[in-house]
Amino acid sequence: MSDRRGYYTVDEVRAAEAELFTRVPAGMPMRRAAFGLAGVVIDELRSRTGGVSGRAVGLLVGSGDNGGDALWAGVFLRRRGVRVSAVLLNPARAHREGLAALRASGGRVVDRLDSVDLAIDGIVGISGRGPLRPEAAEMVAALNVPIISVDLPSGVDPNTGAVEGPAVTAAVTVAFGAYKPVHALAVPQCGRIVLVPIGLRPGQAGLAQLAPSAVGVGWPVPGPTDDKYSQGVVGVCAGSARYPGAGVLCTGAAVAATSGMVRYVGSDTAVSERFPEVVASASISETGRVQAWVIGPGAGTDSGARDRLAEVLATDLPVLVDADGLTILAGEPGLVRGRSAATVLTPHAGEFARLTGGVVGADRVGAVRALAEEWGVTVLLKGRATIIASPGEVTLVNDAGGDWAATPGSGDVLSGIVGALLAAGREPGWAAAAGARVHALAAGLAAYEGQEMGAPISAMPLLGQVRGAVRVLREVGGGSQEW
Repeated sequence: MSDRRGYYTVDEVRAAEAELFTRVPAGMPMRRAAFGLAGVVIDELRSRTGGVSGRAVGLLVGSGDNGGDALWAGVFLRRRGVRVSAVLLNPARAHREGLAALRASGGRVVDRLDSVDLAIDGIVGISGRGPLRPEAAEMVAALNVPIISVDLPSGVDPNTGAVEGPAVTAAVTVAFGAYKPVHALAVPQCGRIVLVPIGLRPGQAGLAQLAPSAVGVGWPVPGPTDDKYSQGVVGVCAGSARYPGAGVLCTGAAVAATSGMVRYVGSDTAVSERFPEVVASASISETGRVQAWVIGPGAGTDSGARDRLAEVLATDLPVLVDADGLTILAGEPGLVRGRSAATVLTPHAGEFARLTGGVVGADRVGAVRALAEEWGVTVLLKGRATIIASPGEVTLVNDAGGDWAATPGSGDVLSGIVGALLAAGREPGWAAAAGARVHALAAGLAAYEGQEMGAPISAMPLLGQVRGAVRVLREVGGGSQEW
């Protein structure tokens, strides 16, 4: 089992396809893709309607190979007794062989889809850009059945996952040969994602997601010779009179993430009251030995906060900067540029804009990479799909699987988790991505505690599930489960 899943850009996929075409007969990759697509449709028909033969599937067929995949899938569905009808959005450019085969199999070409059980979106492939054209958008809007998309939902950008107008929202997306960035960056638009192998050999991807098993295997746990110092000591400078909860959440997360020891800098007695194992001090100079720092959540932006940030960044230790610390850096980036030790910045979109002077934009991956390279730091941009970029390394992404973590204080918890991993000696990119995975899972577990999935949560229940999330991922890491 691979320790990560790669996501390949359009250019990378096209290069892999060109190599594949030198090894296999013409038309074979499309047949493989279409056969796999038909298999997914059959499974969906069974699960949704209880049968296959006599059911009705509609095809929305664009030009080129994407439409050809849909047409050939229709041929395979006809062989299983499915009634297939196709709307050709550009008849003059419909895939000739696929259309002829569909007609020969008994499939029909129609002007609109009526009374179908499922629809296949073969409108636009990975070469397409921009939103759906009006005719296609109207047909998609008129459907009231689940849609299965061919390779990606039409109208969604394959490289950025951006949606800038009418687009398909799929129940299932069937990816051919390799995952594309859209499959990590726009999961809500893609729905369930199924990969159909067609023989591609795309090499190393520039964007990847850690496998849950890899997070579990790599998570630091004490061994027979460990003590509190060898497991990693993390210093936390967070919280203030205005935001006392930030210190509790950030420090508590560092404790829950199995730090060997947590040292807290601040005057908030609630931290020590809730977590008596934490060693508190009044200043950074009095803190004692630590192996990484977390600074910024709720810590203020006054001159004292600025001086504490400068003091921490002047060390040769890994430092994670979040929240108020990022606001200070936006006005004084020289504090962080040129550091020899690892630095992790964890902005949300608004903080990212303050750091860079501009909005993130549609290409979130490109924007995060640019900031990481310019400042020489690891950047974790928060979101449903969290992006983690480090200079010269593969960019990592973590799809949260839900939006449960979108709650005040959630970022403070994430900072504490990642800080604990930095103190344990994990590389900053891995620490940020693994921390994001545990954080997202903890939010999901907290949501499940309610009577129904999706019950609103707050940061404290999320914090309470951090150890449970680590335990789940370690159990996955000890088995052979696929993801």
